[in-house]
Amino acid sequence: MGLIGNAAHAAPAASQDAHQDALYAPIDPARMSETIRVLASDPFEGRAPGTIGAGRTVNYLIARFKAIGLEPAGENGSWVQEVPMVHTKIGPDASVLFRTGKKEPLDYRQTREVYLTTNTPSARIHIDDAPVVFVGYGVHAPERDWDDFKGIDLKGKIAVILVNDPDFRAAPGDAVSGRFGGRAMTYFGRWTYKYEEAVRRGAVGALIVHDTEAASYPWSTVIAPGGEAYDIAHSGAPESLLVRGWIEGSAARKLFARAGLDFDRLSAQARRPDFTPVTLPDTSFSADFAVATNTLQSRNVIGKIPGKVHPDESIVYGAHWDAFGRSRSRDGKTVIRRGAVDDGSGIAAILEIARAFRAGPQPDRTLLFAAWTAEERGLLGSTWYVEHPLMSLPKTVANFTVDVLQMAGLSRNAFLVGAGQDSLQDDFVTMAKSQGRTTQEEALPERGAFYRADHLPFARAGVPVLPIMDLAGYPDLVDGGVAAGRKWLDGYMACYHQPCDAWSPDWDLRGAAEDTAVLYEVGRSLAFSRMWPSWKQGSEFKAIRERTESERPAL
Repeated sequence: MGLIGNAAHAAPAASQDAHQDALYAPIDPARMSETIRVLASDPFEGRAPGTIGAGRTVNYLIARFKAIGLEPAGENGSWVQEVPMVHTKIGPDASVLFRTGKKEPLDYRQTREVYLTTNTPSARIHIDDAPVVFVGYGVHAPERDWDDFKGIDLKGKIAVILVNDPDFRAAPGDAVSGRFGGRAMTYFGRWTYKYEEAVRRGAVGALIVHDTEAASYPWSTVIAPGGEAYDIAHSGAPESLLVRGWIEGSAARKLFARAGLDFDRLSAQARRPDFTPVTLPDTSFSADFAVATNTLQSRNVIGKIPGKVHPDESIVYGAHWDAFGRSRSRDGKTVIRRGAVDDGSGIAAILEIARAFRAGPQPDRTLLFAAWTAEERGLLGSTWYVEHPLMSLPKTVANFTVDVLQMAGLSRNAFLVGAGQDSLQDDFVTMAKSQGRTTQEEALPERGAFYRADHLPFARAGVPVLPIMDLAGYPDLVDGGVAAGRKWLDGYMACYHQPCDAWSPDWDLRGAAEDTAVLYEVGRSLAFSRMWPSWKQGSEFKAIRERTESERPAL
């Protein structure tokens, strides 16, 4: 009688488990967790490019690709694409001097008041009394009728720049309100764009004023790389910026006040289209410190399932294998920033998708599975691929990028990163609905997630993209609702790029598997079809794709 009773109670639980498994089939959450555990373990040392841990990571990924049954899709029949890079590091004792007239200089220290890096492969950085110019948000966007520079000559000068877009703090009725998408960050708000603009105008250096809300991360995240910088090894002339980096918010206010300026008032003026750059009166910037410089070869790892009917057309699934490696904490201890969620979870997803495809029939189109290097250093691996593609970019059907999946269980919702960009997002909505989930636009668009991951170089080349980034909003968890989702995301963001982004046996990866299954299904619908996803009207990438329309077969 007791045995019969136990069996009767077991049946509903088994049925419930089967239903949950179907939500993310054929993706295996346990296998994903094990992949993350390995990648975040001590022998991989945080997976920084150019380290022993990086070599172990590449070897591990090649072994996994082989075991799944992929074919090599790198250079010359290999599994890898070489990515030549320059690595620089500014020491922790570096400092800069801001002089204003005869007043006592401000001696700003690395990681305390400023955070400096350089992409200049030089043994020493020396800048002597460079003028300092506040250029507002550092945006030049004629298509939005906006120019912060007004023709100013920045050659030999230090540009001080506000983070995010000119309308980030705009009030209703302000002239700039909504011109850059409101709270949703555009590419003009990203620090990478601001450096690029400073380079174009000949500045010798650029400092972005840190603001936790506008940057979407605290000062601890800014300084986490420890003065290191990576760049693609360029054969042409180096960029003009000798130093690039950040100035802490209160330190910036002190600097402006020393020059007789009100930082907050000038920041408000920078939200007006008639803003003109302001040279800090009688103020100069000086720096003199050593730089450790070396060149290195890093690697993208790329496997494929060749297309049976249209092998020259490709669908790319990608995630980045790198994290921040080993470094010293403030108390001098060696720590490992393991990058378990960011982006061990993405690599785990790509491997599961590859396994699922390999277990089924051969696709009509070629499937590429890429593990990119140096995403954390400026999207360098994916940028190198786009600049040196191994398959035609005009015939690349889509790019799917996975960067940060949630570890808190099944969720009732899913988020669209950069909503309204292309038709792949419509397919995402359909597939998520089939799982019983709702979709919504990212809840935290001010973080500019669409401009922060390895899909961006593909988008800038015109390839339609679909990124999954679970830091885009609070998951509505089946177990605990939005409150539990908020607890998970806030806890994760406290560990973003920190040593505590480590694997845990207590994770529940069923929600991560749901997201992974959506990407698998959207990609499968393309792999066995003649469909070509398209950019939507108003997307800045639509015209780029249209220029190569003749290279794709008509439907």
